Amino acid sequence: MTNELNLWELAVLTMLRERPMHPYQMQRLLHLRHKDELLALRRGSLYHAINRLLKLGLIEAAEKTREGRRPERTTYRIGPAGRKALLQQVQDRIALPPRETSEFMAALSFLVHLTPHEAIPKLEARTEWLEKSIADSEATMAALVANVKRINLIETEYLCAMQRAELAWIRKLLAELRSGRFTWDLKTILREAKAPAGREPRLSKEKL
Repeated sequence: MTNELNLWELAVLTMLRERPMHPYQMQRLLHLRHKDELLALRRGSLYHAINRLLKLGLIEAAEKTREGRRPERTTYRIGPAGRKALLQQVQDRIALPPRETSEFMAALSFLVHLTPHEAIPKLEARTEWLEKSIADSEATMAALVANVKRINLIETEYLCAMQRAELAWIRKLLAELRSGRFTWDLKTILREAKAPAGREPRLSKEKL
């Protein structure tokens, strides 16, 4: 069974399936295709992914080259095992994604620690951020659509759809908070949580 690959490792495999590349070419391609926005580009992430794929035997070094005084560059290529792992893991992730919890979903579980009055401006700020993010993504797709096929932008399309749904949900929540239809009181909740729990009812001998 192939080890589970992270998104960086899958990204490397997809690029090397197109053609052999060295890390600088991969970084440039990720940027041109706006994939670095999804992968949260960090120094060392790409090289860590390459090294792990090498250890797993999914890619191999094809050649080393040097241009002038620039540092030596290693070009990598995907192997048969890498192609098989790539296809299998993409299929698995599309069909049966792992259970994921977003940071926003986790933060909402702590919303009770803010008063409704405190929560409203923070949720309003999030709607502004979502509106800008959606507009930026739509502008990116509009600029690329003439030269890039829809399949190459499908993840950005999905992101916009998810953000629109989140935006609609937050706007509805804000309307409920502003009107007072939805509210809570932390002091009451904490007081109830501290109250001693009722005793378990005793079972008669006939029920034992």
